Order: sequence, then C-alpha cells, then structure tokens
Amino acid sequence: MSNKLTTLNLYLEPAETRRLASLCGPFDDNIKQLERRIGVEISYRDNHFQIVGAPRNCLTANNLLKDLYIETQPLKGSTPDLEPDKVHIAIQEAIALDMEAPRDESELYIKTKRGVIKPRNPNQSDYVRNIVNHDITFGIGPAGTGKTYLAVAAAVDALERQEVRRILLTRPAVEAGEKLGFLPGDLSQKVDPYLRPLYDALFEMMGFEKVERLIERNVIEVAPLAYMRGRTLNDAFIILDESQNTTVEQMKMFLTRIGFNSRAVITGDITQIDLPKHQKSGLRHSIEVLGEVDEISFNFFQAKDVVRHPVVARIVEAYEAFELKSQSSKGNKDSQYQLQETANHE
Repeated sequence: MSNKLTTLNLYLEPAETRRLASLCGPFDDNIKQLERRIGVEISYRDNHFQIVGAPRNCLTANNLLKDLYIETQPLKGSTPDLEPDKVHIAIQEAIALDMEAPRDESELYIKTKRGVIKPRNPNQSDYVRNIVNHDITFGIGPAGTGKTYLAVAAAVDALERQEVRRILLTRPAVEAGEKLGFLPGDLSQKVDPYLRPLYDALFEMMGFEKVERLIERNVIEVAPLAYMRGRTLNDAFIILDESQNTTVEQMKMFLTRIGFNSRAVITGDITQIDLPKHQKSGLRHSIEVLGEVDEISFNFFQAKDVVRHPVVARIVEAYEAFELKSQSSKGNKDSQYQLQETANHE
C-alpha cells in the first residue's frame, strides 16, 4: 500500500508565529479537520508542513494550506483568527472542484463594494450563470445552499453596474396567508422579522448606511408579497424568497408583475411548505407548468451543496432518508390494504 502514498513538503512564507497559530487553530482543530475530510496526515514544525496521503489528496491539502494561510494576513495590524466555518467552506469548495472537470469561472465572480463573492460549488456556479443569462431563475433546495445570498449578491452587482435601476426583495410575510393583523406595530414592524434574512444579506454586501439611504430613496424596496399585486416592475431586479409558501395564485401574480429589462429570482425549499394541506404550493405548481419555457431556468440544490456547518448537510440528508423510508412504508401498507380489500370482496 505504501506505493500508493506520496509525501509533500510545504514551507509557508513568511514564517510568522501568530499567523501559523491561526492557520492550525486551537489544539490543531483546523489541521485535524483538513486531515479528516481530505484523507491525509499532516505534521508540521514551525512553517514546514509535511503532508502524507494519496497524490491527489495531498495536492488538494497542499493548495488549501496555502490559500488558508493567505486568509491569516494581518488586517489593521492584527492577525485574524481562522474560524472553523471558513475552513469548512474552503474544504467543501476544494472537494467540489476536485470532483468536477475544470471550468471557466471567470464570469461567475460577483463584485460588491464589500468584496468579491464567488460560487462555492458547481451547482452554485450554474445557478449564478443562469441568473445572468435568464429573465427568470428558480433556485430550489434546502437551507444553507446559498440560494438567497447569491441572488442578493447578483442583484447588488446588477444595481452597481447600472444594469437595473432598483432592487425589490419580497417574500410571503408569514406562513400560510400573510395574516399580520394580530402582530403589534405598523406595517414595517409587522413584516421586518420575516424579511430579516434579506436585510442581513444587503447590509453585509453594501453596508448599513448605504442600504438605509437606498431604501429611503426607494432604490431598494423590501416588502411582503401581498403588496406586489397590481404593479408592473420595469428596470428592476426582483427576488422572491421562501416561495414554497406562496399559493398558486400568488406565484402567478408575482411572475406576471415582471416588466421590461427586469430579472427575477425565485428561491424556496419544497420540503418546507407551511401552507394549509388543502392548498398547493405555488413553487411546486410552477415547476410543473413552466419547465419547458426557454427563458426560465430551474436550479435544484442538494444536501451536498450546503455551505454551513457540516452537520447541517447531514441533518438534511437524514431527513431526506427518513421521508423516503416513510413513503416506502406507507406504500407497502397501502398495497397490503388493497390486497386485503380484494380478498374480502372475493
């Protein structure tokens, strides 16, 4: 088996004790995470790292260590701590790139004034490419796959390039019907908690003060879906979040609001529908109805695309496996019931 292993020696320069400590993490946690997920053994002394494993895995770990060391460069005189979530995302991105054939990602970088945002895996790359090239794009999949975040980033990029004149962010204000009357406060106070993820993404990319100014000038509008009725939206980038909780009528209403020189992104998770059981999800219905329309793209994310903590992906996979098992069990019971009914009639 030894002939299948290789050893790579890496010297990280400049050799700075604080940066090396940040790279390795407390109790070498970052190094252990690399070893566990890439499938290598890493030993080090000062700035000399030795990586042992399969040639391909060693090269992946070698490149990751270089990239992560760059992340430890001092900012304003202090060395930033390399957080576990940043290490996790870097590893996930490296594994995805290693599994896929090389692609030209140059057009997929989204530039905002707060920095460059890029897709973390092939499905995110396809999603961003479709947002750029289609009038209407659907992003469907579990939480943590970057659907909303990348859509907001693309909207900010389009606004700053002056490709659109305004950004409009909307979602069903509450589960199953947007019944806000029992909540205290005015409209803004009622709906803000439900729109907070959209605000957070904007603040991160543009800064709080700029977002507030643009909201005051109606360049950015964040509103519940009910307030889209009767409007035609030209020169706009429109995002509908949590679309699994729209009714069929609401989804049709939203899609027919889109005007000239506008782009729309619809995100949602069809496994998290909160509508009453007698109502069909507008997102599910749109998949059935609009699948053959050329100007519309559908992007489906999976548990492996989750870019949050590693346990989130495993949670999603566990729920999916349980639901499949439950459906299979229900199908077997229905078959047994039908056979019993047939026997009784005979």
